[in-house]
Amino acid sequence: MRFLWSGDLAGQGWGINPEIGGYRVFEEMRLRDPDFFLFSGDTIYADGPIQAAVPLRDGTVWHNITTEEKAKVAETLTEFRGNFRYNLLDRNLRDFNAQVPVLAQWDDHEVRNNWYPGQVIDDPRYTVKDADTLAARARQAFGEYFPVTDLRGGRTEGRMYRVMRHGPLLDVFVLDMRTYRDPNSPGRQTDDPVGILGTEQLGWLKRELSRSRATWKVIAADMPLGIVVPDGAANFEAVAQGDPGAPLGRELQIAELLRHIKHQRITGTLWLTADVHYTAANHYAPERAAFTDFAPFWEFVSGPIGAGGFPAGRLDATFGPETAYVQSAPVANMSPAENPRTTARWRSTRPAGTSPYGCAVRAAACSSPRPCGPGGWASRPKSAGRPGSRAAGRQGGRAAGRQGGPPRAHRPAGVREYGHRPESRAKSTRWTLNPAVTDRS
Repeated sequence: MRFLWSGDLAGQGWGINPEIGGYRVFEEMRLRDPDFFLFSGDTIYADGPIQAAVPLRDGTVWHNITTEEKAKVAETLTEFRGNFRYNLLDRNLRDFNAQVPVLAQWDDHEVRNNWYPGQVIDDPRYTVKDADTLAARARQAFGEYFPVTDLRGGRTEGRMYRVMRHGPLLDVFVLDMRTYRDPNSPGRQTDDPVGILGTEQLGWLKRELSRSRATWKVIAADMPLGIVVPDGAANFEAVAQGDPGAPLGRELQIAELLRHIKHQRITGTLWLTADVHYTAANHYAPERAAFTDFAPFWEFVSGPIGAGGFPAGRLDATFGPETAYVQSAPVANMSPAENPRTTARWRSTRPAGTSPYGCAVRAAACSSPRPCGPGGWASRPKSAGRPGSRAAGRQGGRAAGRQGGPPRAHRPAGVREYGHRPESRAKSTRWTLNPAVTDRS
């Protein structure tokens, strides 16, 4: 089993530039022929208009394809739909969608920057001032362009969070850290039952993790746990709020979840996320933490896939994170035309900020992941062979004899969220990172 993950597409004004070949990263990923792609949020930038020309720091000009719907912030259903259609103007992305199943989640930019339920919008670009109205329209458009079953009807209508199972090796728990959160705040509450997940989603996640028998239990979060993400001068966007002591605010809910994982002896968990526009491998351990009632785990961050790059953020010590690898832009909003890969570095201590994108992690079967070389990552059974020669008798981009649907190259884009659930006979899994994902243009 192999898959890729990343997030953040067409952000900060960096859209489809035909002069450099558009979203070339999707062609690099397609050539990897993954079993699926986990799109970790910010699949569009509904709040980010695309201009025809953007000056670059070196005096040259970045040229975007433009459309009417991308000329302003999205407020109507038509404008939200136009944001999804804009990305599909790129041939690389269309070819990728025709071959690779996509498992998508949303974050803030599918609606607007840093939104939360009940928010009143004070941005003068918006005539609609109610974030919930925008979110409802964005959710409808998202469900039309990504085949998320629970958004289309049934007893869980409108629900973005879900679990997707891939036989005995892998369960992916897709979270929604937007819809049920409390308002962004300084995050110093000593009691916060709503948190970033809401009570119902937290209960669901604990139950599903306890039930899972998969070797690997990937928790796909649209925001990081220990990276401090500010919202203005005083409030915070994600879980961490910079206080290195005992859990406060949204950290209380994450502490409850981590305690549950430890006490229920749930093994093989790891976290994947995007959002912060750089790549990192962060290891969390109780011996370094203020809160100690949890088992060590890894969180891997990747992105942006096609947006501005940013310097690495600082870590909050509450859950004892330590950065083993980081790659980030040296300046804010570095364009996809600029390539900061040469400044990637390994780190063995907590970062205060710095360095540039792509990430590398490798995990042996039945052991903790170990950081390794650059890219965005994938997993596969040990018995599957090397990438590019994964199995004998490969046909149509897929090993002969695999079960579940037509060859990937013939699957229409957007028909099914996952496509198939291959049952692997391998008893162990190896995780590696794909160097291709370091191409952010």
